[in-house]
Amino acid sequence: MKRSAIIGLTIFASIAVPTAPAVAQQRAVATYHYDSQRTGWNYNETTLTPTNVGPTSFGVLFQIGLDDQVDAQPLVVPNQQITAGLTPGTYQVVYVATESNTIYAINAANGAVLLSRNLGTPVPMPLGCPSGAGPNLGINSTPVIDVTGQTLYVIAYTLMSGTPTYQLFALNLKDLTSRTPPVTVAASHTLSNGTTTYYFNAQYEHQRPALLGVSGIIYAGFGSFCDSFPGQSRGWLLGWQASTLAPLPANRLTDTLPQTPANNFFFSSIWMSGYGIAADPTENLFFSTGNSGPGTYDGVRNIQESVAKVDPTLVNLLSIFTPADENLLDQNDGDLSSGGVLVVPTQPGPFPNLAVAAGKEGTMYLLNRDSLGGFTSGGPDKVLDKKTIQPCWCGLSYFTGPDGVGRVVSSGGNGGTAQITVWKIQTSPTVAFVQEGAASPVVSGQDGGTFTTVSSNGTQAGTAIIWATGRPTTITPATVNLYAFAATPSSGKLTLLFSSPAGAWLNVTANADIVPVVANGQVYVASNKQLTIFGLGGGPFVGPAAAAVKPAALKANAPPHAITGVLEHADGPVLTLRTRAGKIAQVNDSDALRTNQIGVLVPGNAYTVEGTTYDSTGALRAQSVGRAKASPAIWPPDR
Repeated sequence: MKRSAIIGLTIFASIAVPTAPAVAQQRAVATYHYDSQRTGWNYNETTLTPTNVGPTSFGVLFQIGLDDQVDAQPLVVPNQQITAGLTPGTYQVVYVATESNTIYAINAANGAVLLSRNLGTPVPMPLGCPSGAGPNLGINSTPVIDVTGQTLYVIAYTLMSGTPTYQLFALNLKDLTSRTPPVTVAASHTLSNGTTTYYFNAQYEHQRPALLGVSGIIYAGFGSFCDSFPGQSRGWLLGWQASTLAPLPANRLTDTLPQTPANNFFFSSIWMSGYGIAADPTENLFFSTGNSGPGTYDGVRNIQESVAKVDPTLVNLLSIFTPADENLLDQNDGDLSSGGVLVVPTQPGPFPNLAVAAGKEGTMYLLNRDSLGGFTSGGPDKVLDKKTIQPCWCGLSYFTGPDGVGRVVSSGGNGGTAQITVWKIQTSPTVAFVQEGAASPVVSGQDGGTFTTVSSNGTQAGTAIIWATGRPTTITPATVNLYAFAATPSSGKLTLLFSSPAGAWLNVTANADIVPVVANGQVYVASNKQLTIFGLGGGPFVGPAAAAVKPAALKANAPPHAITGVLEHADGPVLTLRTRAGKIAQVNDSDALRTNQIGVLVPGNAYTVEGTTYDSTGALRAQSVGRAKASPAIWPPDR
């Protein structure tokens, strides 16, 4: 596989960022956020502009029904030959993957399904994840495409002889057949004591980050399911040869501490709300990690709450940044890994190689990726700059303006809205973020923030648009919205060009981490059982089919009782929750602790408790305790 074929829109954005308007041509979207640096910038969009994207000229072209929820970003390949199915031919094809492990090839010109293939029975939502998170886990991450090699790489979570298993597939784009037999994901790593071998266990590992493909290698990150099983789950970064699907000799385990009576809490997950592992032009990899046991960080054996840089062989940890409040983040479940790492294209000045990261705490860090900054106990953090953007279960984007200056788009949020803000990257006399403009907050519920992308015709003035999605704020209707803003602010304000419902998201206890995809004059938004295609001349959104909006089904193994409420205090195994009705509910979490189906508990946060029985005091005996969203409007029903 050639490196340029699998990256997506560009070989690497730092090499190919345009300084003049782009020549009109169709482009593939072959990887998450358009390129391996995860810029989220399509600078070859010559059709859609701020002058023609509006409520009377732009709208819904097609709404295509699918078999399940879509957590993966759609991928687009123009001029793609299809050799199977009822209508062989050449099309602009949208590839969509669902949680039922189905891959669809869809004709972007009319919304017709050209091909589909199911990769196996999905796994029921794991214990420890609230029932409203959805009944299935199948394809949960964004695949990656090698356009030249005509291959789509995807990881499916399947039940094989009743056992949860991850399989890596290499599918022919023309007919969705396997180019080589799929391989089962397996790995082992020697822990820091030098004697204990730790084995990858698919039952406890969640493959959420988008796949990355560079120089003939496919990479995937793993973390925990809903912060359950902290004694069994750790963060992994694995790689395979794309041509044979043979695993790399080495892998990364983010927490290599051995289990002891005093240390039975691991994680250090790589999850990033679905944001992909990133690569720089020298093919070094970047990712961020989540929480682990407080007091266990040392930057070598355990790298929780950090931005990490590793070499492409996965052998060497090259650099790391860890905020000075790392221990507090661990105590408060304050994952830095709720947002991804954006590798900024090359900048002028003394620090040409930059990266940006943000997480639950709501701080956006500007880092020198040649030396990320390490850990400074007591602070201050050794970073180039940092800004408060509100909590970020979100993804950062980047684009270059007509003035040649790079810009970062942040999208943190809180309290049912997300804030889209454009920051110039100042490179002289100091390197810093300078706020250029902000939009009026968009409606977005669930956890804080949302996802954006940017489209433009090169760096031509007046062509850049920021696209964003809004998460649902209620269970019914659980509406997902699409927004478009002019990327050039007027008097410091980003002008809203367009907004519309774009789908539904019924499993509201799991975030709608939806990335709007812009390619060749169309915008693609995938949601629950539906792909919506927007374009010029489109009409209004029509409510999704009944199958897409019916109440979310309970998972097959759901316990009979559930309570959601805000944790007021914990006294030993007894938890006190205040329910949506303002009443006090008692919970005994002894069983959940014994089975490891409970994570970090923080007073003031909301949790969903599921159990089978009540004890003699009237307390629900918790089988699992999982984090809930802040707003009671999207809490799952008590039962």
